[in-house]
Amino acid sequence: MDALLFDLGGVIVDIDFRRVFEAWSADSGVPAATLESRFSMDVYYERHERGEIPVADYFESLRSSLGIRLTDKQFERGWNAVFVREVPGIARLLRGVQSRFPLYVFSNSNAAHHDYWAREYASTLSMFRKVFVSSDLGRRKPEPQAYSAVAQAMGTPLPGILFFDDFKDNVEAARKVGMQAVHVKSFADIEKALTQAWSGK
Repeated sequence: MDALLFDLGGVIVDIDFRRVFEAWSADSGVPAATLESRFSMDVYYERHERGEIPVADYFESLRSSLGIRLTDKQFERGWNAVFVREVPGIARLLRGVQSRFPLYVFSNSNAAHHDYWAREYASTLSMFRKVFVSSDLGRRKPEPQAYSAVAQAMGTPLPGILFFDDFKDNVEAARKVGMQAVHVKSFADIEKALTQAWSGK
């Protein structure tokens, strides 16, 4: 194993989309369950994550799809409510392996979220050599080219990378391009894989 690559949301930072809908509900008066039923990771969502459209355009698409007329500031406040806290124990675990493996992050994210989490979790993120963000790359998981671009920037062959992600589709796509990958369903999955990687190096 030559390097470790981590997703951000659901792996390093706990996220909860219900908090987003609750915040938008408080500002709009529309029930959170209704907003959740109307929301989808549609073409605008994906274009936003690739950096193809600015946040203002994405929020305008939400006004249409969700049927609410919030300001950009209200949308952004709710949008960033998705981040709950750093996963308990993850910083300790990363400190324990960073002397043996170079650490990287690859997140499907957008400029608004990036600005928020880069500030809120700066201490833990400082342990990573580089943080790759889909909106900067112009590619997002599970697109095969996204993994290849990240591996090339890392200077590490795909088979030498151990990748952690909480979305099964992203994990399967990583394996198809040759990465070793772990589907993270709990902190214990990360801990077990890193223990094995440490002992196997």
